[in-house]
Amino acid sequence: MNEPSSTTIARELEDQSVREQQDLRGLLSGTWGRIRSGDLGAFPVLVGLVIIAVIFQSLNSNFLSSANLVNLLLQSAAVGVISLGIVCVLLVGQIDLSVGSVSGLAAAVFATLFVKEGWPLVLAVVGAVAVGLVIGWVYGQIFNRFGVPSFVITLGGLLGFLGLQLFVLGPSGTINLPYDSWLVQFGQLSFVPAWLSYVLVVVASGGYFVSQWLLARERRRRGLVAKSVQVMAVQAGVLLVALLFAVWYLNQSRGVGWMFVFFVALVLVMHYALTRTSWGRHVYAVGGSVEAARRAGINVRRIYTSVFVICSTLAAVGGLLAAGRIAAASQSSGTGDVNLNAIAAAVIGGTSLFGGRGSAFSALLGILVIQAISSGLILLNLNSSLRFMVTGAVLVLAVMVDSLSRRSRSEHGRG
Repeated sequence: MNEPSSTTIARELEDQSVREQQDLRGLLSGTWGRIRSGDLGAFPVLVGLVIIAVIFQSLNSNFLSSANLVNLLLQSAAVGVISLGIVCVLLVGQIDLSVGSVSGLAAAVFATLFVKEGWPLVLAVVGAVAVGLVIGWVYGQIFNRFGVPSFVITLGGLLGFLGLQLFVLGPSGTINLPYDSWLVQFGQLSFVPAWLSYVLVVVASGGYFVSQWLLARERRRRGLVAKSVQVMAVQAGVLLVALLFAVWYLNQSRGVGWMFVFFVALVLVMHYALTRTSWGRHVYAVGGSVEAARRAGINVRRIYTSVFVICSTLAAVGGLLAAGRIAAASQSSGTGDVNLNAIAAAVIGGTSLFGGRGSAFSALLGILVIQAISSGLILLNLNSSLRFMVTGAVLVLAVMVDSLSRRSRSEHGRG
């Protein structure tokens, strides 16, 4: 008798997962069953956020204040965008150690073009982002044509582009951005009007319901099991209530920053690309098994190039957001803990270092964990060295959880 193919097994597991969500009882029991079998998803991150919030709030009552949470979200946006690119690279089992240097170089290029050369802001932004795109393309060519490990390529990039950043900035080492420029206003002073924030929340929850309904209709058309309307309505309702409360609470202070909204929009776009397009399916396939993906007819080289390009481009975008946030590009842009936090956020958020597992939301959840730790320690006036130690411990713990969950999934036949 022929053994079932990996594609057939994956389809059966997907059908089983959807079948478990056909009614509310099945949704709850199915969720608990997946957690017990090692398919943890975002559960450890959400639990971690709750623990962090409880600990720091008990030590300092300002931690969960609306003013502090507004600042926390704004500060997470720039590195979060960089981490979103790291998620793509990790999904194919590779790494990019140069995202910090690329972000700093992009900020330096933008400041030079905009302030020193007098370029229009839009053209300066395009030029800086193009630098990131070209770097990613070069990484892809070196990796595909010469077989140099991504660790080595990007480690060289980390050093080389840091030097290029210093060269671009010149002897002064710092280029200040005009406070009245759009990028600085966007990074520091632009907030969503209260009424519009509620509208966006309703649109987001409604969009979630519509997308799930369309997916269920397509599955039924193909003769596959699908979620019931009741389950989709409950999920959309819970999302609506949670987001309405969050927005209402943030509006007690300055509200939701447009820069954080931009970050979330990028996460949603990437989530769609990874889950609803052939490119996204190919990324997961390459991360799961390169040889199997190649035999299935997937252009593996093109996938590798695409993720390197996306990663470096998002690093450049993150560098611009960081420059707007501090109104300057300097020798310290992209240095320090930018690399650490970007990579750690992707892993802590649930993206596997082994490739093939993770989602765009890993960047969002992971950077919230890291920024929450940083914000809490600052409020407690503790030494910054503790932040590195705590973040490192959380990172190791996240990898341990990923390894144990992989073993558990394998034992339960979930891959």
